[in-house]
Amino acid sequence: MDLANLVPIPVLLPLLAAGVALALARHPAWQRIVSGTTLAVVAAVALLLCLAADARGPIVLWVGAWPEGLGIALVADRLSSLLVLVSSIVTAIVVIFPSRRDIADSADGAPVSVFHPTFLVLTAGVANAFLAGDLFNLFVGFEMLLFSSYVLIMLGATKERVRAGSTYVVVSVVSSTLFLLALALVYGSTGTVNMAQLPERFAALDPGLQLTIQLLLLIVFGIKAAVFPLQAWLPDSYPTAPASVTAVFAGLLTKVGVYAIIRLQTLLFPESPLTELLLVVAILTLILGILGALAQGEIKRLLSFTLVSHIGYMLLGVALGTELGLAGAIFYIVHHILVQTALFIVVGLIERVGGSTSLARLGGLASVPLLAALYLLPALNLGGIPPFSGFLGKVALLDAALAVPSPLALAAVIAGVVTSLLTLIAVIRVWQRAFWQDRGEDDDRVHSLRVLPRIWVVAASTLVAITVALTALAGPLSDYAQRASVDIMGGAYLNAVEEAMP
Repeated sequence: MDLANLVPIPVLLPLLAAGVALALARHPAWQRIVSGTTLAVVAAVALLLCLAADARGPIVLWVGAWPEGLGIALVADRLSSLLVLVSSIVTAIVVIFPSRRDIADSADGAPVSVFHPTFLVLTAGVANAFLAGDLFNLFVGFEMLLFSSYVLIMLGATKERVRAGSTYVVVSVVSSTLFLLALALVYGSTGTVNMAQLPERFAALDPGLQLTIQLLLLIVFGIKAAVFPLQAWLPDSYPTAPASVTAVFAGLLTKVGVYAIIRLQTLLFPESPLTELLLVVAILTLILGILGALAQGEIKRLLSFTLVSHIGYMLLGVALGTELGLAGAIFYIVHHILVQTALFIVVGLIERVGGSTSLARLGGLASVPLLAALYLLPALNLGGIPPFSGFLGKVALLDAALAVPSPLALAAVIAGVVTSLLTLIAVIRVWQRAFWQDRGEDDDRVHSLRVLPRIWVVAASTLVAITVALTALAGPLSDYAQRASVDIMGGAYLNAVEEAMP
């Protein structure tokens, strides 16, 4: 079998399953089975693509076999297949968690029948964005996941969710409009939107026009990745959504924006004059994001600000413009998807057991040892404590920055170290107050894990175990990230698409 025929499966299979799940609207248990099975199959396909791309190079499928300039290319190289694999693992685990109270469209808590179909469309959009070989298909992937996220973020239609969702929708519509304008400018000036054809055609354009296109696309992708100063929408939007939705949003959606920035900087503008600007943005994202986290008294908002801050580490790796920097960014993306998702899922359990996510109202959760462990392990990982993958990823990025003889790169190293220390302070403050703070004698809101479905505890434990296992797999993952970086910066992606062109 031609492995290229497997490339569209991570997009097509969830879309087909979404239709099946919608037909099972009156059977939520069956919807969950369909969703979980579909995402498990997608993970298996992604693993096969990942191994194949590592063994033989990028795998390209031209959809429809249309003439040159009109076809849509899907490309599974080391980077895209790895991210599809990680995203499908995360979504397959998280889809277990939605409950009647989380996703209700009526006062009696009836489950929302559109959750699973919408969730599957979201996963298809994420996969399409990762596999897209042209800017227009990347736009389609963004719109699929954004349209789905509009629905998911407002589930239950509470006042807080509608308000936060409205902000999210407005920001997303603005970014999508700017993306369309950028696409029109790109196609009007080059006659193509294929990412393998654009570098050569961009080189023939006026430098001022090149810079305009690059800045416009960076703004679009910067909004989606929530980098400074385009991040203000995120801390107000994510914390109000159901825990399962927030976990996927935090783990995946911003990483799609970071992925787009990687493709932009390495494929379309490899000789970018904006390196120093990107380094400045990375430094400001690191520092201002973590300062915002330290000012929070609610766990979801605190983690949302740490999410913004740690996007700065990924942007740093891209901005360095070196293979080492890009490899460090790829490693850190995988680490952060898993750890951030795990933390938000555990916070959802904390809310159920403790009755709140406000640090002022929590305390005494150390009486639930398993919950304490489920929080502490990914929290220390996020804070960069050795030997966890967070420490290894940060060391790789800082080593790459030290190899660049630039005052800004040195400033980024200092910002990265400071951010890591402040992140540790932020997550330990949650640990101290939520788990060890005394509660009032009459306050009996702390429950045992018996109030939770057993499958939730097993799923959360599995996800946290994966984040711990990532430390043991750090060596192979780091080597893989290095090979992916060489592929991207060495032209393997461009050559594979051109060779497969009909």
